[in-house]
Amino acid sequence: MRFTDKVCLVTGGTSGIGRACCVRLGAEGGTVVVLGCDKADGAETVRLITKAGGKAIFMACDLSKPRAISGVVKKVLAKYHRIDVLVCDAAMMTFDHLVDLPLTQWDLLMLVNLRSLAQLTQLCLPHMPAGSAIVAISSVHAHQTTANVVPYATSKGALEAFVRGMSLELDRKQTRINAVAPGAVDTPMLWSNPNVKNGTEKIDKATVGTPEELAAAIAFMASSEASFVHGTTLVVDGGRLAQL
Repeated sequence: MRFTDKVCLVTGGTSGIGRACCVRLGAEGGTVVVLGCDKADGAETVRLITKAGGKAIFMACDLSKPRAISGVVKKVLAKYHRIDVLVCDAAMMTFDHLVDLPLTQWDLLMLVNLRSLAQLTQLCLPHMPAGSAIVAISSVHAHQTTANVVPYATSKGALEAFVRGMSLELDRKQTRINAVAPGAVDTPMLWSNPNVKNGTEKIDKATVGTPEELAAAIAFMASSEASFVHGTTLVVDGGRLAQL
């Protein structure tokens, strides 16, 4: 099992891709720290992991609040003394024309989607042992997007730039950093997207993936099997970008 005796911290672990990732890491022996805002959803993720024989705890954390991030990392380190895998999955979207978007919403989205990645990387790195890994969840919107989601697309493009830049600051034998860019995935975020509902963003059901398929890709990137993969983005989209 690839994550035996490894402490795996996952943001956005209460639903969708994040939950599937937590379940996958737990099934492969990891001790999973599930981060999210909703305690009930977090408890359900923990239940799924422990029911299958894995180890997991939930810690509530609002990623828009830097103090909350600092506090939760301190709790994780006090309990486990290290972090072997960091998966930054949590994200939010807005669906307004930029000219109509309150800049407070722009700032909130960037706090959740981008600043939290930087802060978690900064806080966790000193406590990540040799062979550790960071996986940031991007999106095909970093490469090809639609109207009305400019802040989200911007944050994901910046996330991939962050990954490339940080890879130059890290020794891959100590800590690797990579991104995974999902396409359309069967999650609440996809089906609640107004652009999807009104047809602005066309979704071919043949290229809608499952959270479990993304979790498999994330687990690979976080595992020692990907020891020579560093500073890049793995697109997992069912061939969506290739069709453009």
